[in-house]
Amino acid sequence: MAFISFVGRVLFVSVFILSAWQEFNEFGIDGGPAAKALRPKFVVFSKHVSSHTGLQVPELEMKHLVAAAIALKGIGGLLFIFGSSVGAYLLLLHQLIATPILYDFYNYDPERKEFIQLFTKFTQSLALLGALLFFIGMKNSMPRRQFKKKALKTKTL
Repeated sequence: MAFISFVGRVLFVSVFILSAWQEFNEFGIDGGPAAKALRPKFVVFSKHVSSHTGLQVPELEMKHLVAAAIALKGIGGLLFIFGSSVGAYLLLLHQLIATPILYDFYNYDPERKEFIQLFTKFTQSLALLGALLFFIGMKNSMPRRQFKKKALKTKTL
């Protein structure tokens, strides 16, 4: 059963590891294509948050944001493979930050093609988020192994 669980974790994390690897290879000096695609979405997200909550989103360089995403996915993925809750929390943090920024279906008219594509990716991302929450919940609900002290046997004569 432990081997099947390990294989399941490897398959689950392959989504994160492969995307982190691709972003790392394309990073370059300016953050690569990921930073170029992220910039307009981040600007729209910042304006959306500011208009609805009144909070100002800090200015960030996209290459730093992409580097942080690569680190969260890479380190979190490797830790998750070995069953670490810390890895699950890192991937959870990435999903919570990246999902509303990358899949901004709420900025499109429901009749447009982009809305359907972004909404589908958004719900898939929510499914990954749910799987991470399930893993964390199961990990915390399992009793930890406690080593019991062996009772000394009395000698009988």
